[in-house]
Amino acid sequence: MTSIWPQFLQAAMHYRTFTLIVIGLVLGALALLTGKRARNGLRVAQVLLRWFLLCTVGVGFLGLSLQHLLPHAAPDPVGFQIGLAAAGFAAVGVASAWGDVGMRLAALIGPTVWIAGGLLGKASGTAGLFSAGDLLLPLVGFALLAWQFRAQRHRSVFARSRL
Repeated sequence: MTSIWPQFLQAAMHYRTFTLIVIGLVLGALALLTGKRARNGLRVAQVLLRWFLLCTVGVGFLGLSLQHLLPHAAPDPVGFQIGLAAAGFAAVGVASAWGDVGMRLAALIGPTVWIAGGLLGKASGTAGLFSAGDLLLPLVGFALLAWQFRAQRHRSVFARSRL
């Protein structure tokens, strides 16, 4: 009997963005379920977006960075630049997990432009780092950010100061 784990891990690595989104949302749900604070719309949106950004942008771009910067990577100057740019996005993704709405917006805009540029380059015939499945990052991210923004806007000033 063969094990399903190698096939599962291969599929998870092939669809890395989707896998990281699912992991981030599951970790966010676990944080909400195990936390002692009251769950309201704003709290749920903030926690889900925090874990989404941490996993998808932070860990995802850290992995991409390591892919280009580790010693086994070819000493390609373009690859080095890609690795450093991805490290910058990873740092912003981790920092924005505990930031405000503006910081979280910044953490989504950079990777969105990066992914769109990669997909446009791939469509024009050049080799690209991204696939169409990577568009899930901005779609889910901006949906969660809009949810947080709407929930935050509807809270009173007193309630916002206690979060």
